[in-house]
Amino acid sequence: MPLEKPEDFGTNGDGTPNDEFCSMCYQNGAFTEPDISMREMIEKVAHMLEKHVKLPKAKAEQIAKETIPKLNRWRSYGTEYL
Repeated sequence: MPLEKPEDFGTNGDGTPNDEFCSMCYQNGAFTEPDISMREMIEKVAHMLEKHVKLPKAKAEQIAKETIPKLNRWRSYGTEYL
C-alpha cells in the first residue's frame, strides 16, 4: 500500500506514525494479523488489488508475489513460503 496520506501509515505503540508499515497491517505498535502467513498475505493483497484497483486476477497475483516478499516483515521468510 502506498504510504502517502497520514491515515495510510501504521502507528507505533506511542501513537506516532510508523513509516514502514501501513495502517491496515500495523496499529498501536503491533501487526493487526500477527499470525497471518506470507502466502495468506499474498492472497489477501492480490484480492484487494483485484477488488479496489480493478486489476485482472493474474496481474494482481503477480504484483503481490513480487512485492510482499520484499517487505521487511516477510523478507526473512524466503521464497519457500510462496
